[in-house]
Amino acid sequence: MAILEVRNLSKSFDGFDVLKDISFDVEKGQVVSIIGPSGSGKSTLLRCINQFEKADGGSINICGQDMLVKNEKGKTVYAPPKVLHELRMKIGLVFQNFNLFPHMSVLRNITEAPMTVLKQDKKTAEENALRLLKKMGLENKANEYPCNLSGGQQQRVSIARALALSPEVLFFDEPTSALDPELTGEILKVIKSLAEENMTMVIVTHEMSFAHDISDRVIFMDEGYIIENGTPEEVFEHSDNERTKQFLERYHS
Repeated sequence: MAILEVRNLSKSFDGFDVLKDISFDVEKGQVVSIIGPSGSGKSTLLRCINQFEKADGGSINICGQDMLVKNEKGKTVYAPPKVLHELRMKIGLVFQNFNLFPHMSVLRNITEAPMTVLKQDKKTAEENALRLLKKMGLENKANEYPCNLSGGQQQRVSIARALALSPEVLFFDEPTSALDPELTGEILKVIKSLAEENMTMVIVTHEMSFAHDISDRVIFMDEGYIIENGTPEEVFEHSDNERTKQFLERYHS
């Protein structure tokens, strides 16, 4: 069952087309990695699905609900605010640069949204947060502030924060790009453990070996287009597309 359906999505900034006729599906429990050169539209795609940017055209369906559709006049319209709010609760996004609240403790960073958005009581929210921190190997950091954590620890807190809302799909926007190589492994290990639990994930990444090993499908984007969409073996090892092969030359070397 497709938990995410994107059809003919388009987005431009100041007349420059960033996303061009983007279409793909994500099945429940799948891990889909999106690779491609910088500026190819990968992060913009994630931001449109997560409602941080407004798409210009196409359709997005999440868990059977339309977020963005064409009306009877062929104009692209968004669902009513109530539906958009419901859809926002079904997806989580882990940012490149953590985006933790610096004035809040680790525990408060994780409990804030469940308490304010999901109306969880404090005890339930904190119990869930502590469970997630233990899962991240950070059970002793609940009362620390982000400034006292390493980059890898901050990113693990941001993953716990996203998971606290129990999303149906978890998106990662280059989750290791702000980390040094030694800390990158920490985050990739966490994402791999989530994949083993059948968490549905869409991951924008420059870690080619990781994308190859963890993904059910790999999407290669370039200049706003999806150039290739296939299994890791099809994209990394058996691609007939010259642009894909050119991009992956460094990975194979």
